[in-house]
Amino acid sequence: MKIKHPPGAPNLSPEARDALLKTSRDAVRAAVHNTDYVLPDGLPAETRSASGVFVSLHLAEDLRGCIGVTHSRKPLAESVAHCARAAALEDPRFPPVSAEELPAVLIEISVLGEFRILGPEERPRPGIDGVCIDQGERQGLLLPQVALRHKWSAEQLLSEVCRKANLPGDAWTTGARVSVFQAQIFSGREAT
Repeated sequence: MKIKHPPGAPNLSPEARDALLKTSRDAVRAAVHNTDYVLPDGLPAETRSASGVFVSLHLAEDLRGCIGVTHSRKPLAESVAHCARAAALEDPRFPPVSAEELPAVLIEISVLGEFRILGPEERPRPGIDGVCIDQGERQGLLLPQVALRHKWSAEQLLSEVCRKANLPGDAWTTGARVSVFQAQIFSGREAT
């Protein structure tokens, strides 16, 4: 399991991370098999606080689904279960995950820290900062690990998050609001 933990990111214990990975795996499995999923009793206390979170599903190096919430009033474990199910079945970019794919799916959870508006002269730190941009009704978000995977510069990251929001690539220079955040990122596969 790889763990990235920059300052400003949440700092969940190993027990809480393991519980959230198990929750996400069980929620994905239930979704794929069209059964209900109920959160188990006895989850670590850390998983009961509210937090923004994204659950990403990967097959090999390819994204297979990613759904999240930037802010939530629900307990983290409940948000993880909801996002895991949605990533498996409802990401409009992909067909639903099949039962045959389950053993190979890598689940990555990004627990979001606080958002901070970026000043006009500041730039995000690729691989450390996630970026959210909004202008009017349009909004886009890229998790910290996306820039790292693509080896983007700060300016490329800003242009790409603009495009994700269906804004011109330079909207970050013309009045769109840019926020950054850090995340605690951890992942795991189905136990074999």
